[in-house]
Amino acid sequence: MITVSPKAKEYIGQIMADQQASPGTFLRVGVKSGGCSGLEYHMQLDTAQKDGDQIFEDNGVKVVVDMKSLLYLYGTELDYSGGLNGKGLVFNNPNASRTCSCGESFAV
Repeated sequence: MITVSPKAKEYIGQIMADQQASPGTFLRVGVKSGGCSGLEYHMQLDTAQKDGDQIFEDNGVKVVVDMKSLLYLYGTELDYSGGLNGKGLVFNNPNASRTCSCGESFAV
């Protein structure tokens, strides 16, 4: 399961409004190789589901993740941070054994 905090819900809603997202648009999250810790988070707005996608809806936000990425993201909470390191979505990932200082990559 992937959960969405109330602050993240607000932020995602604002992004969708700013980009005039069509009905049925959802947030796709995933993991790919790269970054200083070995794995990078990836997210984008999308409208097309693919075979094997896992769908979660929390706090009124639909989040879709591919099966491979779910192995790394299960139990993650999407949150919003407006702190000194920049603002945006933050992955609170219980599976990450270490993260880089920017928070954009991790290792398990």
